[in-house]
Order: sequence, then C-alpha cells, then structure tokens
Amino acid sequence: MYKSVQFTLDYSFTIVNNHTPLLEIKKRLHEYNFVIVAGEIYFIINNYENSLMVLGSDSMPIIDWLEHLNWLPSTVLPDITEVDTAVDWRRPVLVKNEKEIIGVVSAEKRIEKLEEENRQISAYFQTLAETINDSVTAVDQTGNVVYWNLTAEETYKIKKEYILGKKIGEHFSDESIVLHRILNEGRPVRGQYHRPNNDTHVLINASPIMIDNKIIGGIATEHNITNIIRLNEELDSNSSLFVQKSNPFSTMVSGSLKFQEALKIAQKVAHADIPIHLMGEPGAGKEMLAQAIHYGGSKAEGPFLTLNCSVIPPALLEIELFGFQKENFTAEQQTLQIGRIEQALDGTLYIEDIDKMPLPIQGKLLNYLVDHSFYRVGGGKKITSPTRIITSTSESMEVLLKQGNFNEQLYFHLSVITIDIPPLRTRKEDIVSLAQNYIQEFSSKYKKQVPEISSETMKQLVNYDWPGNIRELRNTIERMVLLNEKPIITEEHLPENIKSRVIVKQTNIENGEIEQQEPVLKNTEALEIEEALRKTYGNKSAAASLLGISRGTLYNKIKEYGLN
Repeated sequence: MYKSVQFTLDYSFTIVNNHTPLLEIKKRLHEYNFVIVAGEIYFIINNYENSLMVLGSDSMPIIDWLEHLNWLPSTVLPDITEVDTAVDWRRPVLVKNEKEIIGVVSAEKRIEKLEEENRQISAYFQTLAETINDSVTAVDQTGNVVYWNLTAEETYKIKKEYILGKKIGEHFSDESIVLHRILNEGRPVRGQYHRPNNDTHVLINASPIMIDNKIIGGIATEHNITNIIRLNEELDSNSSLFVQKSNPFSTMVSGSLKFQEALKIAQKVAHADIPIHLMGEPGAGKEMLAQAIHYGGSKAEGPFLTLNCSVIPPALLEIELFGFQKENFTAEQQTLQIGRIEQALDGTLYIEDIDKMPLPIQGKLLNYLVDHSFYRVGGGKKITSPTRIITSTSESMEVLLKQGNFNEQLYFHLSVITIDIPPLRTRKEDIVSLAQNYIQEFSSKYKKQVPEISSETMKQLVNYDWPGNIRELRNTIERMVLLNEKPIITEEHLPENIKSRVIVKQTNIENGEIEQQEPVLKNTEALEIEEALRKTYGNKSAAASLLGISRGTLYNKIKEYGLN
C-alpha cells in the first residue's frame, strides 16, 4: 500500500568465486562492505564479520570455511520492488537481474524501511482520524486506549494525556463493553445508540483490527447527535394544540366539499380503535386533523404524542418509538428509556412522515399493530401498550409502495382508513374564515385588541397559492398580529414573499413579464431558508417542516440560491 518508501541498495561490494582463499577475503572486507561468494548458491559476508576469519587458515578456500560454519545462503531477488516477498532476513539479500548483480540490502535497511512505512501509516491514520467530525477511539487487544482524537476530547471533555495508555473502562463502562465485545467476538457494531452521560447522545460504529485472523485491537467512532436530540425535544415541547379539546371538529369548518368529506370520515372513525392514515401536502393540516380525531374520539382522555420520522436519525428512531432498556448486574444500574408508544398509553401516537421510517422498523411497527405489544430495544420483556396509531405521508402510499419505500403488509394494515386532505390552494373559500379565526386566536394569545383586516390585504391572502398550506397561513397571521399596532391590518404587514408572489402572479397574468419581481422574491426566500437552517442546526428535514414546505422543495431552493 505504501510504496513510496524505497530500499537503499548498498553498492559497496565485491564478487569472488568459491575457491578464493580466506586471506584474499580478509583484504577485500577492509575495502568493501560486503563480499559476495558467487556460485550455484550465493553467500554474502559483512565486513564486520571479518573477525570470524580466525576460524580458518589463510589458504583455506572460502567455500570450505562457509561449509564449516554452516553459513546461511542469501536470498536472491530479481528486482528491488519485490523485496516484500518472503525473504530470509537473517542474511543480507542480493538483488540480481538477468545480466548482473545490482546491489545488496541488509537487515538494517529493511528495519529502516519498516520504520518509515510505520510512520507513513501512522500519519495517514492520524490525519484521517482528525479530519472526520466524529470522535475516534482506538484500543489495543487488552483494551488500553492507543488513540483519542480532538473531537473525542471536545465531546467527552477528556484530554488525551488523561486517557491514552489507560483502560477505556476507567472512563466509559458502556464503551468498554462495546469495544471489549468486538475484541472478544470480532463482530463489528453499526449505529448503536449510547448516552455516555446526561448531556451527550452518540451513535457508535466499532470494528475489530485484525492481522492473520487474529484480533489485535479495535476502533470506535462516535457520531455526536446531541444537537439533533435537543432539536427533536424542542420541536416536541413547542408542539401546539390546533383544536379545541371540548369540540375539536368545530375548529375545522370548511366550505370545500372535498375537505368536508375528509372531516366526515374522520368523525366516523374517531371512536373506532383502528389505525388511521392521513395523506396531504406539508402544512395541509394533518396534525390538526390527527388531534381532532384524538380529542373527538375514544382516546380523548389519554395523551396525544407526535413522532416525526423525517427529523429523527434512522438509527435513533427505533429507540424513540419502542424505548431502550439495558440491564446490568443490578436493578439500580439498568438504563431505561420509555418510547413514544409506551408514553402514549391509552392515548394516540401520531407518526408523521412514516415513509421516512426505515423498512426494518416499519416491520416492527407492523408487529405491534397486530397484537399491541413490543420489545424495547435491548430488552427481553414483552410490553403491552394499547395505543392508537395515526400515521401520515405527504405522498400517496401506493406510490411509495411501488418505489419500494413502504412495507407491503404495513400498507395493507394502514390503508383500511386513509383520509386525503386537499391543499389550501384548492379550497380558496376557506382562506377568509381561517384567517379570521387565526386573528382571534393570536390576538387572545398576545393580549391585543382584535384588529380588522383590510379588503385589499384579504384579497392578497386569497390570491396567494400558499405552498406551505395551513401552516404557512397560520404562521403568517401570527406574524401580522404580533407586529401590528393599528386597529386594522393592511398590506404593509404582509411578508415580502407573499407580496412579491402575488405581484409576480398578477404581472404574469397581465403581460407575462415576471423577471423584475424575481430578485425580491429570491432574496426574501433565501434569508428565510438560511434562518430556518440556523434554527435547526442544519437539519434540512426539520427546516422544511418549519418553513412549511417539502424536503424536495427545500433542496431545490438551496441549490437554486447557492446556499450552504
């Protein structure tokens, strides 16, 4: 692999035949580093071995002297590049092509090359370990830490000098178990969740280091997902109640025949304890309808929890859903994390973007839906939890099934009751009533006098296409109420992106010239996207949710505006 390190050939040699007397050999060893005895077999004598000549008379042929001492022959290589083949390094090695002897390589030079190769390998490994953003820990076969990178120092707040050369178990008992397991079993670990302390969450990948089928150590990388966990907890803690608990469906009055039909189905199945699937664009009101079904049905007295599969890392999703249990030697030492299904006991768990759930976890969810029982990750006890499941996707499940992104049996289980929520742009008749309801809601929330909304402003709201659907409308009204200090809301309170898009649309209708409005729209959108990405620590799925748009749309916008 590392062929940049070359052998240094020694050209200080002389060649003699088998019958050259020892006296001549002695003289030549004072002039050269090596004497090569040529014949069917080659023998090489080092100049520092001159003292051995006293064991024979000056007239003795060199071949007799070599046989008397059982001198080992030298390996002959045709090319210096082949020196890595099996070689007996007890004697200097001869490099000889078809025409002539080229030089000699001593064992000392071989050691120098190995040391240089080792320095190169170490430099490559250290550079790689310090380049990646994960914590890197390497241990030898006894579990002593032999490498600890800067990211590990920052993550665990332990300097190299306090951990190098010591047992990994002195600082992290659980990591010790992971690394000791691969040292003993030789099986790698992939994506294992671990919480080394109360403030840190990581995903562990670990592999054994093997030479000739023998384990000589192990390497573990820990990917810090603490920010993602905090974001998920923040999103959960900030989740809003979109309906009235006492009469939840009254909040969702609509003039749209298609939406009215969706509400009728939801009201009919609210008291039936069966899974329900909601389908609609991002921000169309899927969580609102899920809340209405919960509070308007048989599970109203139980908790309502959400699980967003597009925000939580796949490796952590199974733990968030089913929980985590790790039993040690005593009950006091066991680690227990209750999952969402168990937290929502006798209530409802709303699983958003279930198509982002990995297929193996979809299979475990299917097993739960069959008998309402499951095993915590790492646990051996079967848990029963009669929790109602409501799921949602932004695309049709039939399409997802054809794409191979959905478990077929789970599809059949969930598709019994599927409610399709139409986007807001197809039910313009609802925008006025929704806007007025949100004005009432946020005026009460911020203890402000309820303002009127000018007819021109309402016209612009109705003419806007609302790509973020109800969520975008709700956020827009909240912003307008919060910033308005007058008895009436006018166009000046509208966000720039809405004014720009409405102007663009009107200009396009009149003469097709929309180019002059593009910069305003782009600048505003780019700033909003950057702010959303900052708030979500760069998590694009979460940013898309905050913006009320799909992930695909967000990716296209990031590319269009050249954002990092």
